Amino acid sequence: MEKYKFFEHTADAKFQAYGKTLEEAFSNAALAMFSVMTDVKKIKPKIKKEISVEGIDQKQLLYNFLEEFLFLMDTEFLLLSSVEKIKINANKLTAAASFDKAENYETHGDVKAVTYQEMEIKQEKDKFTVQVVVDI
Repeated sequence: MEKYKFFEHTADAKFQAYGKTLEEAFSNAALAMFSVMTDVKKIKPKIKKEISVEGIDQKQLLYNFLEEFLFLMDTEFLLLSSVEKIKINANKLTAAASFDKAENYETHGDVKAVTYQEMEIKQEKDKFTVQVVVDI
């Protein structure tokens, strides 16, 4: 199963991320967002962080999850390598994630913000799909 796929969008970046579980789809959404900025496959897992966010529903949970990564990028200059141990219980999410300093890698663009525009979270037979548009 592919992790994520990008779609045409007028001025921003639109992607769908996939997973066998909601947790996997959320993890792949975070990787998709960082792939807008860099080649995430090259990021080494040197720095570990715990992530904990809440939301009033799944969309807000996804929004807050992705915004947490942007906050870490903007304040600590961290690029995402991987998301591990992600758990979603009701509208709370906890995860461990690995990063490295952005100064060690080439970047090709910037994500300014996550948006609710065209955001979707769908469950089909055996997979979850989340769709996100990020402001670039």
